[in-house]
Amino acid sequence: MMLLSLVVHSYSMRYWFPAAVMIGTAPAYLLSWGAWRLLSTVLPSKLYHIVDDHIYTVYQSMVLFFFENYTGVEIIIYGDIPKKKENVVYLSNHQCTADWIIADMLAIRQNALGHVRYVLKDGLKWLPLYGWYFSQHGGVYVKRSAKFDEKRMRRKILSQANLGAPMYLVIFPEGTRYNPEFKGVISDSQAFAAKEGLAVLKHVLTPRMKASHVAIQTMKEHLDAVYDITVAYEGTLRADGQRLTAPSMPEFLCKECPRVHIYFERVDMREIPPESLFFRRWLHKRFEIKDKLLTTFYESDEPDKRCRFPGEGRRSPLSLTKTLPPLLVLGGLTLPMLLTEPGRKLYVRTWVCGTLLGWLWVCISP
Repeated sequence: MMLLSLVVHSYSMRYWFPAAVMIGTAPAYLLSWGAWRLLSTVLPSKLYHIVDDHIYTVYQSMVLFFFENYTGVEIIIYGDIPKKKENVVYLSNHQCTADWIIADMLAIRQNALGHVRYVLKDGLKWLPLYGWYFSQHGGVYVKRSAKFDEKRMRRKILSQANLGAPMYLVIFPEGTRYNPEFKGVISDSQAFAAKEGLAVLKHVLTPRMKASHVAIQTMKEHLDAVYDITVAYEGTLRADGQRLTAPSMPEFLCKECPRVHIYFERVDMREIPPESLFFRRWLHKRFEIKDKLLTTFYESDEPDKRCRFPGEGRRSPLSLTKTLPPLLVLGGLTLPMLLTEPGRKLYVRTWVCGTLLGWLWVCISP
């Protein structure tokens, strides 16, 4: 019994240790960013954003230490990722809470990690500390359907583009995560596609076009391309051929996902129609392609084609030199706070006051 308890405890630590570090370093990170924000009030806005991107790179690199180096997950990439940084909108299928990490995984391989910004569900703005910070970093919170505020989103991303801020804007057009256990969500999505005369999709949901269309059209002069990404998590296929739920972030950190397969396609801006009706058809066509890729991945009758995408898949390991130093930096800033009484008081006050002020900010911000 004692041995079983030890095994269970050891298993839970596989998740709790990295989670404690990632969450626990938040006050030190936000205080560092806050100090720079205060100093930069007398400096050009462009300089603030350049340094902010570098600060953001430090934190997200630490996150990737745990999601890649710590878990030992293999990243298999199909397609050629440009070596140079580009201003892009990143469109991907959406299955689980780990999906946003995949965008980081690709961005760091282009040295563009600090440029990543997200279009997020409105409810995430209430995250302690990070909810308002993501908005400060250029993230956009959106509501669904009739409550979608096009003007607000356009104003937010246009302000970034006008500053010349490098852009790696991550959007999940499905809006809701695809979960094979949620049969009602899938059938409703398929019924909507059939009603609108669109192809019915099996392994992805019918994409919503509003956020993607607003982002691409608002920044069309600022963007180089759209990155069309299809992601599949290995270990999500049962022996009887039934697709399983993609791993959550805790499950990912518990090393329950051996490989992630990423199909990358770069779409030139000239291929994207500006008119909303044609854009809608174009976006749906892109998701038809994703659906075919995932159908092959999960359902191919040929064993050598199942659980892989077409074409050559290349293993892409992430060097510790990119992730370990940020971990040591943030750990080095956090530990002195926790080891002294004044530091602990500052630590707690940062959590409490920073969260409350952040909530106030997201309530009154335009």
